[in-house]
Amino acid sequence: MVLILVRTIVLYLFVLIVMRGMGKREISQMQPFELAIAIMIADLAATPMAELGIPITYGIIPILGLLFVHILISIINMKSLKLRELICGKPRILIYRGKIDEKALRQENFTINELQERLRGNNITNLSDVEYAILETSGEVTVISKPEKRAVTLEDMNLEAKYQGIPYELVIDGNIMEENLRKIGKNYVWLKKEVEKFGYSPEEALIVTLDADGEIFCQKKEGK
Repeated sequence: MVLILVRTIVLYLFVLIVMRGMGKREISQMQPFELAIAIMIADLAATPMAELGIPITYGIIPILGLLFVHILISIINMKSLKLRELICGKPRILIYRGKIDEKALRQENFTINELQERLRGNNITNLSDVEYAILETSGEVTVISKPEKRAVTLEDMNLEAKYQGIPYELVIDGNIMEENLRKIGKNYVWLKKEVEKFGYSPEEALIVTLDADGEIFCQKKEGK
């Protein structure tokens, strides 16, 4: 029992490292070859976990091989457009200038109901509002609305947008983010002084952030 637990932990950590090496993607954004490799890795890791008679290396070595294949295919995709299209396919226009392309739907095994579902996922409820709908190689559908149906921007109204930037996380769950403090040219003394204005120390904070306007958001951790 202990041996199974140890093998499981080792394989889990190993697969975690391999998946991190494959890059950060959501499952829905994976290319077909990436999804196939992920499924094979899961299967290869599961067998040595359950079967003590199978050496753990029988799972690790093939997984390393799949990681090498993934890296090789990724390099090929970056170097060759034709091979990229062969491996990953290419985007397909499902709606062109407001008209549904029935041939494209048939070729991609897409039904009208599935198309409407994807449009609703893009906050589009009316087909007549769509200028283009493009099926990406990841399976996601990108929607471009008709000009008169697009949201009004500040540029359309000749208004100047105020720069917002991203807030810096200075404390997370009581842990001081030293690197972020250095980025904004501050130190712990400054942080402590600012957080104490809320009635507690940085170590007692659940989160502390600083936005582009210099405003601090701070929330205290709940008691145990």
